[in-house]
Amino acid sequence: MNPEEFRTAGHTLVDWVADYLGHVAEFPVRSPVEPGWVRAQLPSHPPDDGEPWDAIVADLDRVVVPGVTHWQSPNFFGYFPANASGPAILGDLVSSGLGVQGMLWATSPACTELETHVLDWMVELLGLPDRFRSGGHGGGVIQDSASSANLCAVLAARDVHTGRTPIQRLRAYTSTQAHSSVEKAVRVAGLHPDQLRLVDVDGTFAMRPDALAAAIDADLDEGLTPFVVVATVGTTSSLAIDPIDAIADVCASRDGVWLHVDAAMAGSAAVVPELRALVIEGLARVDSWCFDPHKWLLTNFDCDVLYLADRRPLLNSLSVAPEYLRNQASESGAVTDYRDWHIPLGRRFRALKLWFVIRHYGASGLRAHITRSIDSAQWFAAKVDADPRFELLAPCELSLVCFAHREGDDASEKLVHDVNASGHAYLTHTRLAGRYAIRVAVGGTYTRRSDVERLWTLIDSLAVRT
Repeated sequence: MNPEEFRTAGHTLVDWVADYLGHVAEFPVRSPVEPGWVRAQLPSHPPDDGEPWDAIVADLDRVVVPGVTHWQSPNFFGYFPANASGPAILGDLVSSGLGVQGMLWATSPACTELETHVLDWMVELLGLPDRFRSGGHGGGVIQDSASSANLCAVLAARDVHTGRTPIQRLRAYTSTQAHSSVEKAVRVAGLHPDQLRLVDVDGTFAMRPDALAAAIDADLDEGLTPFVVVATVGTTSSLAIDPIDAIADVCASRDGVWLHVDAAMAGSAAVVPELRALVIEGLARVDSWCFDPHKWLLTNFDCDVLYLADRRPLLNSLSVAPEYLRNQASESGAVTDYRDWHIPLGRRFRALKLWFVIRHYGASGLRAHITRSIDSAQWFAAKVDADPRFELLAPCELSLVCFAHREGDDASEKLVHDVNASGHAYLTHTRLAGRYAIRVAVGGTYTRRSDVERLWTLIDSLAVRT
């Protein structure tokens, strides 16, 4: 495909994507196909000769779209949002077109320096502590997901101790509501699952600092070494917010415990100054913090940002310098080589899409998106709270509503099934305090109050009446 052929094909595909986004609300939100249906539409063997571009594009409609659950639908309320936006899509296009492998500063200075600069911008946009800026010992890096960021934090914290403590004696701590990636990070870091302590939560599903202190002290009494606490700002099940300041008190009084905060979903809310007391309280006292612009900040997956107050422990854990990667710029110490900040060696030019998003929307546009999501979710929560059929199961401080039918788990589960089977919306569930909880996650790029109102009308029509 030469440049002119690419231009023609590219115009066709940009038109296709624009048409898709313009009509995404018309599709059943959840794919209706049965297992194996997509593969059954495909030939058994690859083609010997190249096919016309029009035939390839036609199969997007014939094969791919029917098998897609439409995360960009304004009626997608499941899990958490996976924001996509025009500027981010175009940023990914440019990244793919440049084809940069940005493992070293020397392999593309723009890939590295733009990322550093944009992440310093993000410190300002979110009101984060200056210790996360690149000018001192700290700094930020774009990871693929919060799962990878959590792993990097666990590895850095582990290696602070393993020079003097056998790995078998290390202990990690997180709440019972933390994301499953924390347990996976502990396993990947070479620890046994029972070296992770799950700390009890309070009535709002936030970690209890007193229970954390008791767990740490019990391990210290056994001669074990607490090495990391992973707190959560915005748990997956209910968007619960752990009390970071109080948890930092616990860590500070027990020297050497690394405090990492996973704010994958809720961290984006800090672009709204009035919300910072809720979502970034205590951050001046943490060792590392991550959030996902790809969840709620209009940036296409994958894009997580990990900030460190001191990057040196992470670099000590992950830096490997074979001869074939040595170069004058790296040896000078004057540049950042982001290959040392995460697990993979190779890395895409992810900063482009975040740069495009920030420049296109500006701080005011990002704030408007977050505020609109929260206002709509709280409108929905008020409708639930006022209906005698339903009960809120967790506070709705941001953009997630968790509720149940008062008739019990079967009625709640049936409601989720019926909503999803209708094709008009998509919901997911969790369990809170042993109860089946219906989750309504608001925050999609294209979701507006009118979409949330239609969801309420649908739920009202389908719910079992008491």
